[in-house]
Amino acid sequence: MTSEVRYLDPSLSIDERVADLLERMTLEEKIGQLAGSYVGVLDDGLHDVDDVIEEIDEYHIGAVAPFGWGGSPNESVDEAVDAARRLQQHAVEETRLGIPLLFASDAIHGHAYIKEATVFPNALGAAATWSPDLIERTAEITAAELRATGAAQNYSPTCDVVRDPRWGRTGETFGESPYLVGQLAASKVRGYQGDDLEGDSVLATAKHFPAYGVPARGEDAAPVDVSSHTLRNVLLPPFEAALDEDVGSVMPCYNSVDGEPAHGSGRYLTDLLREELEFDGVVVSDWNGITQLHEDHRTAGTPLEAARQTHAAGLDIGSVAGGEHAGHVQELVEQEALSEAVIEASAERVLRAKFELGLFEDPYPDDDAADALGTSEHLDVARETVRKSLTLLQNEADLLPLEDADEVFVTGPNADDIVHQNGGWSCNADEGVPGTTILEGLADVADGATVTYEPGSEINAPVDIDAAAERAAEADVAVVALGEDWYLHEFGPSAETDGETGEFPTRRKLSLPDAQRDLVEAVSATGTPVVAVLVTGRPLAIEEVTDDVPAILMAYYPGRVGGEMIAKVLFGEAEPGGRLPISMPRSAADLPTYFNYLPHPHPIGPDEHPSSYDPLFEFGHGLSYTTLEYEAIDLSDDAISPGEDVTVSVTVANTGDRHGSEVVQVFGRDEFSSVVTPVRELWAFERVELEPGERTTVDLRVDPDELGLFDRSTDGRRDDGHLQLSVADRTFELAVRPQRD
Repeated sequence: MTSEVRYLDPSLSIDERVADLLERMTLEEKIGQLAGSYVGVLDDGLHDVDDVIEEIDEYHIGAVAPFGWGGSPNESVDEAVDAARRLQQHAVEETRLGIPLLFASDAIHGHAYIKEATVFPNALGAAATWSPDLIERTAEITAAELRATGAAQNYSPTCDVVRDPRWGRTGETFGESPYLVGQLAASKVRGYQGDDLEGDSVLATAKHFPAYGVPARGEDAAPVDVSSHTLRNVLLPPFEAALDEDVGSVMPCYNSVDGEPAHGSGRYLTDLLREELEFDGVVVSDWNGITQLHEDHRTAGTPLEAARQTHAAGLDIGSVAGGEHAGHVQELVEQEALSEAVIEASAERVLRAKFELGLFEDPYPDDDAADALGTSEHLDVARETVRKSLTLLQNEADLLPLEDADEVFVTGPNADDIVHQNGGWSCNADEGVPGTTILEGLADVADGATVTYEPGSEINAPVDIDAAAERAAEADVAVVALGEDWYLHEFGPSAETDGETGEFPTRRKLSLPDAQRDLVEAVSATGTPVVAVLVTGRPLAIEEVTDDVPAILMAYYPGRVGGEMIAKVLFGEAEPGGRLPISMPRSAADLPTYFNYLPHPHPIGPDEHPSSYDPLFEFGHGLSYTTLEYEAIDLSDDAISPGEDVTVSVTVANTGDRHGSEVVQVFGRDEFSSVVTPVRELWAFERVELEPGERTTVDLRVDPDELGLFDRSTDGRRDDGHLQLSVADRTFELAVRPQRD
């Protein structure tokens, strides 16, 4: 049979197989590969497996999200596998050509929409590890758990650089440094896709191209109005890092950028992405990105015109556009408003991805998928990730670690809530969701100590603050778990969160709500030492908390094993290894607050201008339980030519009596240049782990010409100049000497 049906012959090249299959396909079948569907509730009631099967038969649908997103009812591994198997069997065994479906998932911090899966810290927490190798390993695990359930595409990594923490999706990003975001996005791509796309690998999706993280007002999907300089120096570099790793898919942002909605912009999806950046993979829509061209951006007068705009611009798959979209595309081709060549090119890209993923040979979920999720090995990696992410912001009088506490009082809205702890893009009801909360973790770890609990408050409302204060007064130490709840996009639909639209958390309220502030104040007033643990997807404005509380631990959304590891860190069984990947502002009024801001004049004198960067806690900040000393910092050269790099050698010693970790951070600036460049930018980093008395030397390579220091619309710098490099408290001058003809 394979000699007659060449596309089913795995001994042939993918080029040959794709060409053979395309020759056999009708126009309608090719269009079907460009339309995706879903199982679950989106806009018009439940869309179940049988509904999708009807779409496959009528419209030849080629991609489906049967689980792994917020509206799907299939939240257990058995439900997910059953849905995937039924759909895939129909597509492979009951259709004319047997083309397998491409199943996609929103698994941005583990396969977290499946209850039994490993849930890692959210992306901001992952970034706090400053450990690309570890984040690559978490992506490998996520890919393996996805593939076991039948999914072969992940809508991750998020490559967005965030500049305004009011934005509800800040927790999905790797922070405010283009370099750090790019390094971690690249590590995710490597982990998801592996050396090739077969086996346990999945298609990675770099999102949200080209500029999602800087919306007006910090409002999700609001317009982005940035200069070409900012676009190319700040927002595009992480996408380029993902493209350098051959990321297989790219997703446009919902926003309009410079007046053009990305989903309908040939300027961004073709001219920039495909031609300039040379991307040749699959472009997949964000969920309602196509309909928004008509309903929200108003660049398309009809849904039909929206379909024309997006495919003419360069989109391949309408992720949940369904049969209606396929019908629109068919009508456009018949009207000669959309060429068959556009359809052929997109179908070729989609089919190529399916062949590369090995779906024609192995399209089904694993028979023993349940055994592949949440394994002990996977959870150990999650524990390591949490430990390296937990960021000690403040530790007055060395309150932490807790070693002599006989009675520990626990309170706060995030002390005993696994859904809040997992954060967004995960199951939003706790029934059947495994994990250890902070309260449970402390009860397990506080060996010999008594652990008591009062909730004190919900996220936005008091419960019994007086009762919490009474219990706190009797304890040796109080642990108050504060922060945000489960969220999605603009902080979550009010029906699924703890507050109404407009209440905390919202982009208007970056400080803690009254209920949580009152709880902290009441507990602190008892005189019992207080440790605050922040469970949150973004930096909050907590200046008043720093005044009342001696110790503060930033936990981000730590995931399934978060409570266990928070407890171990508080009691000194593990070290808080995180460093902030984003600045923590003093208040919303101080925004924007990011370390790599551009210099500017001070017309009435520098002493009369408030500081341009005065955060509560700086980017890169994080304390340790041990003492770490920089014993030597050296540059390999004091002058380079354009295109050359320089090595910074740093020796770090652990001079304390506990295990410790340090993130060696190399910052730099271009002192004089033809365009304005940041006052400080992250140029290199490396994480080191040190036992007491141990020292190590790390060599960090810095290539200034690769880091977007100059006008990226030109070929780079060719004039004389000076760079300034800084590590810890040391600063070095580095001359850039032009090459002479």
